[in-house]
Amino acid sequence: MERGESDTEGDDTPLLHRGNEEKVQRAPACCSSRYGLALLSSFGFFVVYSLRVNLSVAMVDMLNNTHQSDTNHSSSVCPAHANPARPKHNHTASVYDWDSKTQGWILGSFFYGYILTQIPGGYLSGRFGPKWLMGFGILGTVVFTLLTPVAADLGASYLIAVRVLEGIGEGVTFPAMYTMWAAWAPPLERSRLLTISYIGAHLGTVISLPLSGEICFYLDWTYVFYVFGAVGLVWFFLWSFLVFDSPNTHPRISERERLYITTSLKNELSTSAGYIPWRAILTSMPLWAIVVAHFSYNWTFYTLLTLLPTYMNDVLGFSIQQNGMLSALPYIGCAVLAVLSGQLADYLRETCLYPTVVVRKSFSIVGMIGPAVFLLAAGFIGCNYTLAVTFLTISSALGGVSASGFNINHLDIAPSYAGILLGITNTFATIPGMVGPVIARELTKQNTIEEWQTVFYIAAAINLFGAAFYTLFGRGTVQPWAVHTSFSHGD
Repeated sequence: MERGESDTEGDDTPLLHRGNEEKVQRAPACCSSRYGLALLSSFGFFVVYSLRVNLSVAMVDMLNNTHQSDTNHSSSVCPAHANPARPKHNHTASVYDWDSKTQGWILGSFFYGYILTQIPGGYLSGRFGPKWLMGFGILGTVVFTLLTPVAADLGASYLIAVRVLEGIGEGVTFPAMYTMWAAWAPPLERSRLLTISYIGAHLGTVISLPLSGEICFYLDWTYVFYVFGAVGLVWFFLWSFLVFDSPNTHPRISERERLYITTSLKNELSTSAGYIPWRAILTSMPLWAIVVAHFSYNWTFYTLLTLLPTYMNDVLGFSIQQNGMLSALPYIGCAVLAVLSGQLADYLRETCLYPTVVVRKSFSIVGMIGPAVFLLAAGFIGCNYTLAVTFLTISSALGGVSASGFNINHLDIAPSYAGILLGITNTFATIPGMVGPVIARELTKQNTIEEWQTVFYIAAAINLFGAAFYTLFGRGTVQPWAVHTSFSHGD
């Protein structure tokens, strides 16, 4: 069965001008099931990122001081800031004699599990439903987080294994959530709903980094895993009872909202149940445009996420322990701009009738070229502390604008297969988290400003290439292979 002409309507056609788009009465956002889902999924991603980054803070207290790197005590390139000593509480938790190589394996092992379940997560969520896949994925991560102190006592290899298993659990979360949004997010509310949903990831980073430090100080490092693990259990309880795979299976959704969501989506979803057009997916240039953009953006994101504290300490002379908010500023800015961009993107699409492709490309350009420009600027201002922190913060914050660009474009081009598409793009986008920081550290062995300029040049160049590629090949409408039911099963 073939669909009508709307399948191939141009990218320049605003959503409200599509020929077969039925007029549906919008359901109020307040107290709605779809916005309740956005808030609960945001809480879920808060848990996901809290469990992902808390080890990097706890690691400081897990190590025997005599085995910490000498670079912690080296002088910075710029004049150091005053760092008044803070009296430590008496701690009884174990400490370990892990060398820097072992520490690197422990901190990086998460991504080796994370990359394994991206594509399977997209497939399984479409086959068996996203609710329980995401729920048990995070629950598994919570359980292994609670076991972290035991694993550390057993030895570094056990801790590495636990972190790999945590990565496997978290790897299904984003693909599962994209699959769920394919059934829940009306086209003209996608930017709003998804940015609310994924702001939890930024908040998890913003809150867990300084809070983990305070927990280590007042209690000991083991409580970092117990506290955030307990928060994860609370989330799983709420998720189990309040969330459902689709509007049609939700027992408490209003009839008005159910009709609004299902009617607005009915012309965008495939009716080929259980069939996945793998060849069409893997040869789709709009998908590869998202892959390149996602990879490029994450190169800069992971470089700053893992090495910004090092740059501020070793080059600028700041101590991140002295001022927790300093390390959180970029992620606060990123979270704020992500939410604002979501509101603006849907306003431009619905009220100003901008085509989806124009909005996605414009927000991607700002969210990728903007960070590149300010990252380059940060490398040229030397020891001007105020400008350095300002430029690095703006660079990270502007990245939040891309949340309404390529980041949610999967749902525009193939909502029925959004989880699988996200699994594919996130597989490639995880690679920068594994190799980007390693390359950066190889380039900054002496921690000179010139070496760090090279790191910033590379990140900026990759960002610029990604923005250009996406601008050329990105699309904003549902692709024919994502809705047609007349495929040959040889595809």
